[in-house]
Amino acid sequence: MPSFNQTIRPCISAELTEAWCALRRGERESSFRHLERAHVLGQSSTLHHVRVHLSMLAWALHTRTPREVAGQLLRIVGATTKTPFGLVPTGNSGGSNVSPAKPLPIPADLAASIASARQNAQPKA
Repeated sequence: MPSFNQTIRPCISAELTEAWCALRRGERESSFRHLERAHVLGQSSTLHHVRVHLSMLAWALHTRTPREVAGQLLRIVGATTKTPFGLVPTGNSGGSNVSPAKPLPIPADLAASIASARQNAQPKA
C-alpha cells in the first residue's frame, strides 16, 4: 500500500501545474491561489510542505514580489524544521499575507482529497 506522501502527490502536483499555467496566462492571483491550495494539501508532509514553499518562492521571484520572497525563505526553514514534529497550523495557506502560525479552515474539496489520501495510504508502523 502506498504512503500518504504518495497518495496526496497527484493532488498537489495538479495544483502546482494549474498555478504555473495560470501564471503563464498572466493570472497572478489565480496562480497564487493554486499554490495556496497545494500548500494546504501537502502541509502535513515535510517533503511536500517544503516542495510547495519552494514553488511559492519561485513564484515570488518570478513575479518580483520582495515581501513574498522574504516570507517564503522564512517558511521554508519553518517547514523543514517544524513539519516533522507536526507543528503546522492546519489549513494555513502558506503565503506571507497570513501569519505562519494561524490555522485556517480547510476548503471542503481539499479536506475530501486529504481524507481520501489518508484512507488509501498505508498506516504508519
